[in-house]
Amino acid sequence: MNIFIPENYRPVLPPEETEGSIQKLKWSFENGLAEALNLRRVTAPLFVLSGTGVNDDLNGTERAVSFPVRDMGGRSAEVVHSLAKWKRLKLGQYRIPPGKGIYTDMNAIRADEELDNIHSLYVDQWDWERSIRPEDRSLAFLREMAEKVYGVVKAIEMQTCARIPSIAPVLPERLTFIHSEDLLAEWPHLPPREREREAARRHGAVFIIGIGMTLADGQKHDGRAPDYDDWSTSTGDGRHGLNGDIILWNPVLDGPFEISSMGIRVDRAALVRQLELEGCTGRSELAFHRALLAGGGIPLSVGGGIGQSRLCMFFLRCAHIGEVQASLWPEEMMTACSENNIILK
Repeated sequence: MNIFIPENYRPVLPPEETEGSIQKLKWSFENGLAEALNLRRVTAPLFVLSGTGVNDDLNGTERAVSFPVRDMGGRSAEVVHSLAKWKRLKLGQYRIPPGKGIYTDMNAIRADEELDNIHSLYVDQWDWERSIRPEDRSLAFLREMAEKVYGVVKAIEMQTCARIPSIAPVLPERLTFIHSEDLLAEWPHLPPREREREAARRHGAVFIIGIGMTLADGQKHDGRAPDYDDWSTSTGDGRHGLNGDIILWNPVLDGPFEISSMGIRVDRAALVRQLELEGCTGRSELAFHRALLAGGGIPLSVGGGIGQSRLCMFFLRCAHIGEVQASLWPEEMMTACSENNIILK
C-alpha cells in the first residue's frame, strides 16, 4: 500500500461542510478559468468509439475501460482517458476562432492507476482547449497561458482563505518556469519525481517545460502520447517541447503536487515527427490523424486538463483525494486512513 499519513492530521472542515466548500470551489474556479482564457462551456462524452484515434493514450500503457455497443453491431466503445483530441475536433466543428476556446467537465476511469493519496480510479478534471494562430506556437505563448491558469489558482486560494480563516495561503505570487533539461542538469543524481520535489520545494509553484522528449541522459522526464502535446519541437539551446506541468508544493503532504498538464498541440510536422520517434506511424491511418495530416478542419490549438478533486484537495488542505471525491479504495488503505482522521467518501 502506497499512502502518506501526515503527522497529527486533522481535517480543516467536517465532511458535511467539505461538500458545500467543494461546490463553491468548483463553481468559482470554473468561472474564473472561463473568463481568464476566454472559454465557453460545452458538453463532453464519457466514452468514444474504439479505433478512431480520438481517445488519448496518456503514457501509452494504460488500458481503456471498454464495452461492446449492442445497437451498433457490437462495436467497441471505451471510456475516455482525456479529451485532448476530441476538443480539437470540437474547435473545428464550432468554428471557434483564435483567441477563443472551450472547456468541459471530463470524467474518466483509469483502471491501471496506482492508488495513493492523490491517485484514484476516478478522474475528474476541467479540460480546456483554445484555438491559436501559427505564430502562437511558441514558448512565450505557452508561458502566457500557464500564467493565466496559475492566476486563477492563486485567486481561488485567496478567496478560500478569506472564507475559511483557519486556512492560510501558501502559494507564491509568481509561477516559476523550469525546463526538464535544467532539472536534470541541477540534480543529475535524482530521478525525475525527486527533481520535481526539489524544484517545487524551492519555488512553491513551478511549470516544468518539455515533458515527453528524451533528455541529455537518454531518458524522458515523463512519458507523453505522441499525438496531442508537441513535446519535440526545438526551442533552442538543446531544448525541446511546447508543453509542461504545473506543480505546487503541498504542505500537508510535504511534497510536489501536480494540478495541471497542458501544452501547445501538435501540428502536422510535429505529429509526423513524434509518431516516428515513438515507432507508431501506423496511427497515421486513424481517422483523427488522417484529418490532421490532411489539414482537414482541425485548428491549431493549446489546451490542457486541470484536476478538479486535486484542486479541491489542495485548497481545503486535505491529506487524501478520497476526502473530496467518491471512489474505490483498498481495504487496508481505508483502515489506515480511518485510524488517522482521514475520512474517505
